Amino acid sequence: MLEDRPYMRDSYERRRTGVLTWLISSIIAVFAVQSIVARVPGLGPGLEGLFGLDPEGLRAGRLWTLLTYGFLHSTGNLLQVIGCVGALYLLGREIVPVTGARRFLALYASALAAGGLAWSAVHWSHPAVLVGSSAAVAALLVLYRCFYPNREISFTLFFILPVRVTPRFLVSCLLAVDLCGLVFYEILGWPPVFAVAHSAHLGGMAAGWVYYRYLHDSKWSTAPAEAEIELPRWMKQRGESRGAGAAPSYTVNLGDRGHLRAEVDRILDKINSDGFRSLSAEEKRILDEARDAISRR
Repeated sequence: MLEDRPYMRDSYERRRTGVLTWLISSIIAVFAVQSIVARVPGLGPGLEGLFGLDPEGLRAGRLWTLLTYGFLHSTGNLLQVIGCVGALYLLGREIVPVTGARRFLALYASALAAGGLAWSAVHWSHPAVLVGSSAAVAALLVLYRCFYPNREISFTLFFILPVRVTPRFLVSCLLAVDLCGLVFYEILGWPPVFAVAHSAHLGGMAAGWVYYRYLHDSKWSTAPAEAEIELPRWMKQRGESRGAGAAPSYTVNLGDRGHLRAEVDRILDKINSDGFRSLSAEEKRILDEARDAISRR
């Protein structure tokens, strides 16, 4: 049988748990531990005191809190963790296939750090503790706006009023709200209506925009250094001509539906880990063939 031959076996990696699933599971697990620790007497400040972000902790050298605060949420406000997890899921499932898992995780961590630094700069002389992943969610929202500025978003406001907006309009409104909140509530000290870290949101938004503007289309792998001693031109030409003749191109016969499905699964795994930009022209052609085969059913 053709499938029994070594070069036709399924040697690619099976589908693994995605980075988005790990992030959401971590947030939920930490929130569960927070809720348990908060009800145990004699444990002092609990996880918030060790891993929450506060200026005093930064002055003491607890730099890890610039990341760990994003996995903590207020145990007295269940809507905070539900809103952050829901937004992370809805935005992440659209962004991860475009950026890839590694870049998504790097953006998430960078947004938390940028939001934490912005909030700490505003509250440097005020005793306060910041928890929540809203800075990273704000970065993902800005990135989603950059990818799909005019895609229509439908949701129900207060579970009653249906609303349809575009990401461009939504981000503009949130940016205006956070700027006003930063000026009036966090800088001028007006009593806030809700406890919202507007400065952290703005720091996360800035991280999302910087990633899209300067880093998304760039190659992150370091190019190999050029050789200090180069071959003569006539030797390069001979080597290139031999290499061109010795490297014939092969195409995989995808006539069998099982082979096509296995190849599509491998390509989808590659998109999930490295992004759509990592695909070769042949892999894109295979995806087009699979799409045409599905449309003909």
